[in-house]
Amino acid sequence: MTQSFALQADVPAPADAARRRGRGAVSNASGRFEPYARIEEDDGWDSLGDLPPFRTEVALEKARTAITRNQSPDIAFDRSINPYRGCEHGCVYCFARPTHAFLGLSPGLDFESKLTAKPNVADLLRRELAAPNYKPRTIALGTNTDPYQPIERTHRLTRKILEVLEETRHPVGLVTKSALVLRDLDILARMATQGLAKVAISITTLDPKLAREMEPRAPTPSRRLATVAALAQAGVPVTVLTAPIIPSLNDHEIDRLLEAAHGAGATEAGYVLLRLPNEIKDLVQEWLLERHPGKVRRILSLVRDTRGGKLYDSGWGVRQTGEGPVAWMIGRRFEAAAKRLKLDRRRLRLRTDLFTPPRGTGGRIQEQLNLFG
Repeated sequence: MTQSFALQADVPAPADAARRRGRGAVSNASGRFEPYARIEEDDGWDSLGDLPPFRTEVALEKARTAITRNQSPDIAFDRSINPYRGCEHGCVYCFARPTHAFLGLSPGLDFESKLTAKPNVADLLRRELAAPNYKPRTIALGTNTDPYQPIERTHRLTRKILEVLEETRHPVGLVTKSALVLRDLDILARMATQGLAKVAISITTLDPKLAREMEPRAPTPSRRLATVAALAQAGVPVTVLTAPIIPSLNDHEIDRLLEAAHGAGATEAGYVLLRLPNEIKDLVQEWLLERHPGKVRRILSLVRDTRGGKLYDSGWGVRQTGEGPVAWMIGRRFEAAAKRLKLDRRRLRLRTDLFTPPRGTGGRIQEQLNLFG
């Protein structure tokens, strides 16, 4: 095999289908911060067939902080924790993919196969919660990558985080599409009885074939609905997120999806219109060309109609829901269905008045300092 180099603007060639079996992205182009793109090119001896498949690799990172802050007016939280970088679920539309470019890796296949775990995240969290000036507000888990992706079974970092939050009676909101969240139902149910926990389950479609195409290593839609039911039966408040809604691909499912979510026990619902920032626009177009070639022009045209003629608009207030007639119709359809099913109630506010600083080393020192005023 030989390798040639081209400017990053060149369109990447799809990776061999056998090598990326079970993955979401079609290609593995370098991130936008790299000056050159490496292109795999057969040398005439079928050498590309000798390359190994993309296997999941996990690197360990000694994180410096646990809690990440944000000031975006588009989201309902100002702090979050992400115990992992990258996500093995392989959702082709994932808005977190471009963050892999900061690591010198590809937002494509690297994002779902070259992962990073932060084994010290729970210890850092304990230290940060013990800070004398810390003021509790709901911490979001799963805002960038799924905290219950498959490698959580081994590393158990989300479980450790929840143990610290339960100990300190700190409110937490989880976002996931994995049934693995039920492993921690003991903690979540106890916290929920105190008004300290809620869970959002992402369900993009009820069609198992489409779900497998878009989210190849995530649980099936039926499994996610069963997860909603199990959480609700245990007393954990559940929101269902229909995210993303892709015009002409899954928008026709809004009513049926919300009806299924309501039947399973969800009490709130939300949606996000497809977002195509940075490298995601190329990854999604490649995926559409391979999986839904007859719909590519139609889908991209509708996306542009919702983004002021562009594929993406990052402006606050419009990046989540879009604007224009198409976005308006999707929004009104969702709102009408949510209202009919009583899923449009205001977001449940978790309690912060029960917070108790951790009693680890930092907590004991702070208690001693408090004796002296």
